[in-house]
Amino acid sequence: MSAPVKKLVLFDLDHTLLAIDSDYAWGVYTTTIGWTDPVAFKQRNDEFYAHYKAGTLDIHDYVHFAIDAVRQQGAAKSEAAHADFMRTTVLPAITPAARELVQKHQTAGDEVVIVTATNEFVTRPIATELGVEELIAVELEREPDDIDGNAGWFTGTIKGVPSAREGKVARVEQWLAERQLGWADVEITFYTDSINDIALMEKVDHPVATNPDERLRAIAIERGWPILELFQKRT
Repeated sequence: MSAPVKKLVLFDLDHTLLAIDSDYAWGVYTTTIGWTDPVAFKQRNDEFYAHYKAGTLDIHDYVHFAIDAVRQQGAAKSEAAHADFMRTTVLPAITPAARELVQKHQTAGDEVVIVTATNEFVTRPIATELGVEELIAVELEREPDDIDGNAGWFTGTIKGVPSAREGKVARVEQWLAERQLGWADVEITFYTDSINDIALMEKVDHPVATNPDERLRAIAIERGWPILELFQKRT
């Protein structure tokens, strides 16, 4: 008998499990604590966010911009700030329905992975809060370790293939290959809100449009994909 197909559940993060965009919200937070110029940063942050929603974001330019304050402040200050960001901004944006959906799949024995176009610094603590160990996020290059063996801090550039748009397909494929698995070895459900994730939605067995944007909602209706509303407000 052949081995049973492994069930894999992928979740986008922002506006899917979170009622906010964590990348954008982190940028706003850094302004509130005085790390960035309130006028100049907001203008560029809004421009990048508009490109993201339109599907035209240059992820390399954006990550360099988004991680610059963290790069300049260093590890200790950045990690302390992120802990406060989690408390004040992220936790209120995690709904009971989102937590319950993740836990439902975990209880059923499914392998749960968060696949996000937001960088690992912002998203790793969020994945941990949601009880998800496996995270595919935009990885960041680091400086070499110092002479005392302390890990180098972020350089501001992306490491490897960014998990954005078609890059999500490549990164999931890489994740599978690292476990000696291929697409045929898994039955994949993918929850996402964004038209940016259409390539991965078309690749998986069970795409679920979750709190979908207008364009993804239209495609989901046309193709008969399930539509799930975990929350209504899109900020």
